[in-house]
Amino acid sequence: MNSLSSIALSGMNAAQTSLNASAHNVANLATDGFKRQEAVQTEQPQGGVSTTVRQAEVAGNALETDVVTQLQAKHSFIANLAVFKTSNQMAGALLDTKV
Repeated sequence: MNSLSSIALSGMNAAQTSLNASAHNVANLATDGFKRQEAVQTEQPQGGVSTTVRQAEVAGNALETDVVTQLQAKHSFIANLAVFKTSNQMAGALLDTKV
């Protein structure tokens, strides 16, 4: 199993990838024939998540979906950051006790 900090880091990276894809979609709303990007997350057997970006099959925009995705990515990043910080603090406290 991976460490808590590496699992949280993978979550932060996944959130950033989702945010980048949805921002790209919003920036290209008026582009004719534009196919949206979708971030697909896959859980890893040892913990954490990997993210790939794929192109939607059908051209067109979905502004409401992209706005919700941006909010979800923001909250996911903040939650994973809290886990990362707590893991770091716990490791520091453990080292302080051992010394």
